[in-house]
Amino acid sequence: MTDSVSRSEEHAAPPVVAAVDGSPGSNRAVAWAAVEASIHGCGLHLLNSWILPVGFGPEATMTEHDLRALHDEAGRLLAGAEHVARTAAPDPGLVITTEALDRLVVPALVERSDSARMLVVGSRGLGAFQRGLIGSVSTAVAQHARCPVAVIHADAPLDVAAATRPVLVGVDGSGNSVPAVELAFDEAARRRVGLVAVHAWSDTSGYEIPLRHWDGARDSASALLAENLAGYAEKYPDVPVERRVTADRPVRSLLDASADAQLVVVGSHGRGGFTSMLLGSTSNALLHAVDTPIIIVRVRDRR
Repeated sequence: MTDSVSRSEEHAAPPVVAAVDGSPGSNRAVAWAAVEASIHGCGLHLLNSWILPVGFGPEATMTEHDLRALHDEAGRLLAGAEHVARTAAPDPGLVITTEALDRLVVPALVERSDSARMLVVGSRGLGAFQRGLIGSVSTAVAQHARCPVAVIHADAPLDVAAATRPVLVGVDGSGNSVPAVELAFDEAARRRVGLVAVHAWSDTSGYEIPLRHWDGARDSASALLAENLAGYAEKYPDVPVERRVTADRPVRSLLDASADAQLVVVGSHGRGGFTSMLLGSTSNALLHAVDTPIIIVRVRDRR
């Protein structure tokens, strides 16, 4: 089952693309994706892969009746996901399209990343024998996608209270964090909340740093953070910004701060990272550790 997209819609704003498998984590991700699409004024595309991720593929192991049953179930899952999306974002202007694919979900999502505003996946879905997303899927998509990837935990807070919390962004001073900072400011502005910018100026415990270097290192880190945020106050005057400089590991600093945030935004890799790297240690660790929705932002390939 594939809903055709009109030619006029082909030239519309890039959509938010969400993976669907019917699990609680997937439904949570769909709800978040619907709100995200609504606040950006773009479409929401719900995608389900009904092919079984096994060695020989369904053509070699299943009858035509079995394949039709999987196809029909995909339609039911997508209809249920659309209901979840409409409930989460009752925006009459939100255009929702659905698509069921007879392809493996990871390559399909990576392909969609070339034309999507963002990919949204649950942190963990149904088991492999239930045709669902598993934790490895969210990791693989975050590693290979060429657009921002949002990973939503099944327990992610999406209530009214959470919607008033700030957006949290990790700033490491590298060029790779620039797209993350830009996206974080945009998200905070659209959600009408503040921004917390965290720069961890030590990759080791702060207690191991000689006291004679403490003040100088902190001052340099504060100056670096201010430099990386320069210009955004003018572009986003309605976004209050809190700067936090910590003498700690980036993962621990961001994980601690995420408890009071509605969204975490980080670059795909940071200090010392090569552009060919898939995920840096910080983004990879946070991807599996935070309950708060997290967006991994990669520098787009401009070739």
